[in-house]
Amino acid sequence: MKRGEALHWWQTRWFVAIATLIAIVPLLWPDIPPLVDLPGHMGRYRVQLVYDQVPHLHEWYDFRWALMGNLGVDLLVIPLSKIFGLELAVKLIVISIPAMTVAGLLWISREVHGRIPATALFALPLAYAHPFHFGFVNFALSMALALLAFGWWLRLARLGKFRFRSLVFLPLSVLIWITHTFGWGVLGVLAFSAELIRQHDLRRRPDLPWHKDIVHAWLLPWVHAGIQCLVLAPPALLMLMWRSGGHVSGQTFDWFNWRAKMLWLTQVFRDRWQLFDIASVGVLFLLMLKAVRDPNIQYSRNLALSAGLLAIVYILLPRVVFGSAYADMRLVPFLLAIAIIAIRPKPGLSIRGAATVAALGFAFFLVRIGATTYSFFLYDQSYDRELKALDHLPEGSRLVSFVGETCYNEWRMTRLQHVPALALERKLSYTNDQWSMPGGQLMTVRYRAAQRFAHDPSEIVTDVQCPREWWRPIARSLAVFPRDAFDYVWLIRPPAYDPRFEQGLIPVWRDGTSALFRIDHSVPGPPLHPGDLPIPKPEAQVLREAAERGEILGNTE
Repeated sequence: MKRGEALHWWQTRWFVAIATLIAIVPLLWPDIPPLVDLPGHMGRYRVQLVYDQVPHLHEWYDFRWALMGNLGVDLLVIPLSKIFGLELAVKLIVISIPAMTVAGLLWISREVHGRIPATALFALPLAYAHPFHFGFVNFALSMALALLAFGWWLRLARLGKFRFRSLVFLPLSVLIWITHTFGWGVLGVLAFSAELIRQHDLRRRPDLPWHKDIVHAWLLPWVHAGIQCLVLAPPALLMLMWRSGGHVSGQTFDWFNWRAKMLWLTQVFRDRWQLFDIASVGVLFLLMLKAVRDPNIQYSRNLALSAGLLAIVYILLPRVVFGSAYADMRLVPFLLAIAIIAIRPKPGLSIRGAATVAALGFAFFLVRIGATTYSFFLYDQSYDRELKALDHLPEGSRLVSFVGETCYNEWRMTRLQHVPALALERKLSYTNDQWSMPGGQLMTVRYRAAQRFAHDPSEIVTDVQCPREWWRPIARSLAVFPRDAFDYVWLIRPPAYDPRFEQGLIPVWRDGTSALFRIDHSVPGPPLHPGDLPIPKPEAQVLREAAERGEILGNTE
């Protein structure tokens, strides 16, 4: 697009500012952003802030600072919590993520196309994609920073400030890697693809013989693009130091799981309403298909190459990397976003046609934001109901929690799986939902008295033993957990169970099926008989029943 053309409403700075502000609306009401893993992270943040002042935490957890590619929010909460308190600090950080994601996508669009194309507005709802709902906050923060950094990378190249770019992106790449490794890797892919196209255009010589032009314009650009991107390489050394440490655990497995990879594409907007979320994905794929077939629309070579390289990365990524699950799923919304903002009208598209596309894209953005706002409001209400239990929990108590789940992987997640960690965050109580993966994060669990109920996923309970899951049936958990190791039991929407499993548990709070019990250590736990555990359904039956309800099952190991 010609930069001298008059700006349309969606290409102005005020629109970018408004779109960025709209992106934060869903997160304004909830006290705690209702993201699945976030409460668990908040428990860890509290430990890191008070670990030296609270001796009993040393009995339960081991917290050690280390340089790793997964520290974004962990570091930001240190200064911000002193100003706003921990919970508000976390909320402000999380609010900034979709805002920066939207701003980054629009900035990249402007730099690549000269003006923001109307079609780019369809990519904005991807700021609230499934990985963000899952609560991968360090990952999401690093990706938002990577998008902004890529926009700046393109701008500095357009202005010819290559030396300055090298100077600033050397430390910037390290900061993004520290936030989360994924953002640094994606920034490298985006920057390399952009440099490859730029170097190709600089060196293309139609006057040269074809065999010389191949070397000059098609082979040398790979070398020069790599040289330009060397400023992004230093974190690779940090990565080697981190992952080669003897304390680091976590396996890498589940390569080329095609069924899961197809599911991630359909679940990119997964939130609450399955038909609505899948239809929203369909809108994006229809737009990309139209860009291929419509003679009035084309793809930017720059961003099309970026999307192509990200697609290759997606195919090659396993589902679990160094013990971190859903590695490939996390990339999907950003792959789609880059593919969407790569679309632009060919010269000659009427202003009226572009305005119509922009209006449709903006309406799509507003509808998705409105639905997410209402969804978060409903999740916040469920958080408030369950957290009333903490009013009856003494500080510093040893708490074992059991959160109800099903084998069916319903589309709408309860987002209560790590709510028990808010007892650690607010009451400095022990909770059994923390992750314990040495080298993957700063904190590990070392409360041996808890035995097999020490860490995640011991807090998840079901009515039967689910196929391919470590989750326990509620009857088994209530019967066998080591009672001497805990003071209280918190049930959060558990499956139905025989009341005799409350033997030795004194209720102190109830709301529906949720309850908080004080453990009477003078009363032994109930015996577990063979008939107490329902016979698990065959996996084929579980899949069939889920299909009949219209649910899509994912691999949740």
